[in-house]
Amino acid sequence: MSIQTEPGAAHGGRLIARRLRAHGVTKLFTLSGGHLFSLYDGCREEGIDIVDVRHEQAAAFAAEGWAKVTRQPGVAALTAGPGVTNAMSAIASAQANQSPMLVLGGRAPAMRWGMGSLQEIDHIPFVRPLTRFATTAQSVDELTGLIDDAMAAAQAPPSGPAFVDLPLDHVFAEGTLIDDELDPPERGAGTAPDPAQVERALALLSEAERPVIMAGTNLYWGHGEAALLALAQELRVPVFLNGLARGCVPADHELFFSRARSKGLKGADLALVVGVPMDFRLGFGGSFGEETEIVVLDRCEPQRAHPREVAAELYGAIGPTLEALREGASGGPGHSAWIGDLREEEDARRAAEREELADDRAPLHPMRLYAGLAEVLDRDAILIGDGGDFVSYAGRVIDSYQPGCWLDPGPFGCLGAGPGYALAAKLAHPGRQVVLLLGDGAFGFSGMEYDTLARHGVDVVGVMGNNGIWGLEKHPMESLYGYSVAAELTPGTRYDTVVEALGGHGELVRQPGELRGALDRAFSAGRPALVNVLTDPSVAYPRRSNLA
Repeated sequence: MSIQTEPGAAHGGRLIARRLRAHGVTKLFTLSGGHLFSLYDGCREEGIDIVDVRHEQAAAFAAEGWAKVTRQPGVAALTAGPGVTNAMSAIASAQANQSPMLVLGGRAPAMRWGMGSLQEIDHIPFVRPLTRFATTAQSVDELTGLIDDAMAAAQAPPSGPAFVDLPLDHVFAEGTLIDDELDPPERGAGTAPDPAQVERALALLSEAERPVIMAGTNLYWGHGEAALLALAQELRVPVFLNGLARGCVPADHELFFSRARSKGLKGADLALVVGVPMDFRLGFGGSFGEETEIVVLDRCEPQRAHPREVAAELYGAIGPTLEALREGASGGPGHSAWIGDLREEEDARRAAEREELADDRAPLHPMRLYAGLAEVLDRDAILIGDGGDFVSYAGRVIDSYQPGCWLDPGPFGCLGAGPGYALAAKLAHPGRQVVLLLGDGAFGFSGMEYDTLARHGVDVVGVMGNNGIWGLEKHPMESLYGYSVAAELTPGTRYDTVVEALGGHGELVRQPGELRGALDRAFSAGRPALVNVLTDPSVAYPRRSNLA
């Protein structure tokens, strides 16, 4: 059935698509649903690519992944009822990561609300706690303004997901097309911090003998990497990174450290904590020494109280604030001895890993797998972690050299995020290597998305650590109780042949000597690939707080 419109008018789906295009949206991630037909029609007319997946969680994770690799809002459209509820974990993940994204929900028609239409449920009460903005359109005339409001809310600090519910009758109704242009948002824009707090931070920086910088995800969202590197270089301050900040200082820079993190944070007399909360990843503040003075710098005030006292709090635009610290700090003691101590620790810890990196056991040690993978990775490769023990090892040894090159689920820790992230990353950067690091357990959440990758011609390379167990649960439970339950998977499952059946390239690796050839063939396959590597189930990732 075609929809007839008057000249200068269009149905609601077209109005939405026109506004999305004005905001720079080029991709709509979705799973087909009748509530969304007018939106699809509008996207076709407006030149927005419709990227369909096999489960709504993948559509929402892809929207978040798009945000992570582009620093622009990703957009997902989900049909009513189970379409929205299937994506709840991905929406919660975006909230935890402060990832800007817009979720458009299909909704039963307003004219029949409460009569029992198909998939009729009020989404707003359960998405509101997870979003920066959540509302239901009350008419076709509201649609354009609601898209603007939602996109603004998604991007304003603290950024995160926004949700607009679209009743079926409103998005099929006719309205007027609007062509208002939008001014692009200024990178790193925001308020200025309290001048008194800046002065306090400058005084501490000038006096510090053993300063460190600990930076995290909001450094990336705030486009502060250039300013942070300039400050670190001018003041000669060692840098540690986690989350999306990985790569904001290249891993081979003289002031970047990873293995020496425990020594650095515990031994620092001053820690500049930039864009990262003091949550479990920083031991709720316990990763720092008892005498360490802490200066917190972030885009806005935290939603939770700091778990320990801080000496200064700088809230506002991250880049300009870091520039102000660099320009204002002067004098003070040199840091050469401190940097030398940390480099000695870093080198010693890296040297201690060599035995595991060269381990020739079969099934493979995960460290041996990552040593082989490192040999074939480009400097700008995007790596995506989706797993437990296997990805914990990756987080420990994989080095990043550019921003946006390391994606993991973040503090919400939701398995199944990887294929959606990988889909978005490869669509955003088709000329770069995109590598999906999968545990065999994680594959069960979203493995069917290899069909999505194949249908859309997205040649992501998956590397699986297949140990036949839930490693993060099995080993700790055995250490506590002497046994484990609900922690076994089928050993040696041929996930590679599953990928082949879905249109991809699959290969099984049993011995270390088979790894390099399998990786080379996967990267040259020209289609989505999975290298299914059997790894040793007896190897347990060491639980060290400095590696969280």
